[in-house]
Amino acid sequence: MKILDRYILTTYLKTFLTVFIILMFIFVLQAIWLYIGDLAGKDLDTFIIVKLLLYVTPTLIPLILPLTILLVSIMVFGQFAENYEFAAMKSTGISLQRAMKSLSVFIVLLGIVTFIFSNTVIPWANHNVYNLRKNIAQVKPAMAITKGQFNDIGNYNIKVEDKSGENGEFLTNVVIHKKAATNAKNKTVIIAESGLLEGNVNSNLVQLILYKGNYYEEIENRDPKQHKKKPYAKSYFEEYIINVDLEGINNVDMDDQSYDNRYNMLNASDLRVKIDSLYDKRDTNLKNFTKTLYNRTTISTLNKNISPNKDSIYEGDILSLYNDRTKVQILNLSKITIKSTKDIINSNKSNFAAQTKWRNKHVVSLHEKYVLGLACIILFFVGAPLGALIRKGGIGLPLVIAILLFLTYHFIGIFAKNSSMDDSLNPILATWLSTAIMLPLSIYLTRRATKDRPLFESDGLLNPIKKIFGIKSKTLVFDTHSLDSNTEDYKLLTTYDNNKLIDIVKHYRQYDYDISYKNSSVAILESRGISKQELKFGGNLTDHTYEESLRLKYLYEENSKLALILYIIAVVFALPGAILRNNGFPVFGNVLYIIGLVIGVFYLFALIKSFFDHSNLNKHLGKNNISNALLFVLLGLPLYFVFYFLQKKKINEDLKISTLKKTDTREESPSNIVDKEGFNSSQLDYSIYTKYALIFFYFTVVFLILHFAFKNSTLTAVTSATIQLAAISGFIFIIYAITSSVLFKKLFSYLDHAKNTKHLLWTLLSFVAYPLISKFRQQKITEDFSAEKK
Repeated sequence: MKILDRYILTTYLKTFLTVFIILMFIFVLQAIWLYIGDLAGKDLDTFIIVKLLLYVTPTLIPLILPLTILLVSIMVFGQFAENYEFAAMKSTGISLQRAMKSLSVFIVLLGIVTFIFSNTVIPWANHNVYNLRKNIAQVKPAMAITKGQFNDIGNYNIKVEDKSGENGEFLTNVVIHKKAATNAKNKTVIIAESGLLEGNVNSNLVQLILYKGNYYEEIENRDPKQHKKKPYAKSYFEEYIINVDLEGINNVDMDDQSYDNRYNMLNASDLRVKIDSLYDKRDTNLKNFTKTLYNRTTISTLNKNISPNKDSIYEGDILSLYNDRTKVQILNLSKITIKSTKDIINSNKSNFAAQTKWRNKHVVSLHEKYVLGLACIILFFVGAPLGALIRKGGIGLPLVIAILLFLTYHFIGIFAKNSSMDDSLNPILATWLSTAIMLPLSIYLTRRATKDRPLFESDGLLNPIKKIFGIKSKTLVFDTHSLDSNTEDYKLLTTYDNNKLIDIVKHYRQYDYDISYKNSSVAILESRGISKQELKFGGNLTDHTYEESLRLKYLYEENSKLALILYIIAVVFALPGAILRNNGFPVFGNVLYIIGLVIGVFYLFALIKSFFDHSNLNKHLGKNNISNALLFVLLGLPLYFVFYFLQKKKINEDLKISTLKKTDTREESPSNIVDKEGFNSSQLDYSIYTKYALIFFYFTVVFLILHFAFKNSTLTAVTSATIQLAAISGFIFIIYAITSSVLFKKLFSYLDHAKNTKHLLWTLLSFVAYPLISKFRQQKITEDFSAEKK
């Protein structure tokens, strides 16, 4: 192994072990918190608790290991990039793939070991955890009662809303179903507001004392007419005592491991056998169900007692052959048969659903063993190049990115697996879905990092669409056309001195001249001995600031034009689609609506790209980007066709203003500002906080208006959300308003004499009329400090 491979592998392993131990500790603490209700107040040996935690630890590996690999890969490779170690490697001809070689081998071996671990150790751990928890649950009856679900204890099914007390003996909102005889329907229900479990350690009997409740019992009646009335007996009690026999429950063997047939306790070979048997059982049940329904029709025995004449044909209503009494009997019999068949179908439907869920859990458990090892490899190839691209090591940004990616990966897997329980999604596809989504991401990131290109490049996505719509890129064209030497304009140029001509060459647009004036001025200067090379070296041949502004403008126009086209197409498809699917044409409407949504996604890409182009242009021109962002959010998304033309006009105006050169240069008189640097810094801070205060003030007003608009409507969620958003916006506004008021007062402290700014009064008024107060303050700053400079 070379020194470089050893260095990279050692660095990775050190970080890997550290992060793995930290995450394992965190998840074990979470497991303790999860099981604390089961362990508290049981008088269990410390050894039993430690053993439970040791059994739980391997079951956490499917969560911890992928997250560890993803996080460590981003951290280590981000640190290499941040410290320019990758740059040093590349300078010696070592590519990213070569740097990842030793780690790739390690990760592949780790993936194989992970599969073996998930196929042997994890089933063993699940087996021990389940049996040990089952045994612990039998130590005290209170532990056997889990709140929020029915618990089978003795001859009763007990459900409680909440448990309290040192040993969980105080129960709240108790519901009890008393078990009936075998295959009989439960007919007794007891409901109480509260309850108490009392028992003696030397006795197998425990008393469940119920307070303030009702006792319901259905009464059997053989008379069909009385049975339809569903008679029952009901009584109210202040206190009711139930004795539960716990013989065989408290005599618990903590080492008992009799339960071993759950899906998460089996290895791959056992699962394959179990899955085959479950599918065979499904086929057998379906055949038996089909046969039962077929036999209930009595079609096979219909002709046994009837000898019809073969030459007889009857085309009328068959019921017309019978008298009225027989007709009623036939119809009643048909009704009963249909109801009975329907009950059988519903009963079997729930049974088949339970069998499907149980079978799919086995399928998911089998493929999770294969997925885990492969997921470790794929997540490495997501994290390593991502770290090299973001160029950040340590815990901060890598941790955030790793958690976001892992949560996305994990929740996609959870949602897919839950959907597969009822066969809505194939269980095999559901298990592999999240890993399959990460695979193209890993390929994309690895290719980007290998070519040393940025993480995202929207041009690669938008350029083909621009070609489809014929949107061509604009470039700066340098025309060589000049004025005719016989024209009055040319003769006027010859009368100017060299400084004036140089100014025209660089800033010809401010004089409203075209390129021909510039070219003629250059020719005149050359005839006077000033070459283009001298103009270029002096920075006078081209106005680079304006040229860059034009380039950014052209780039914005391309992407904004594309956004406008995509916006119109998306609206043309989505709006009619939404109308059609709600008015009797669901299929065609859904097709149009989905097409509109897909095009809308591309519109969002183009809109975001044009936003960044416009922000870069504003930054270059020294304009404010906050108002630009607000316009994009408020107008760009819903009303882009209006926003496009407004922005186009505004950009042209901004560019025109930027080309105007200030010919008046005023000498600054000595001012009475004590600390100019501090004043400028405070003025900048005041401007920023004022803008944010204005933004959140308007947000607060808008949300309040929406709240009162929806207050009396049925949209309670909207009403609640608007008042909450108004409160949050108002709170943030107050913070910014107070801060801007403090900065406003601070500005006047830089004068060598005090001024009365009515600071407190203006601050109080700003809470209700901030736009007006901010405008008055700005005027006062302009007037007072301009006066100081005169």
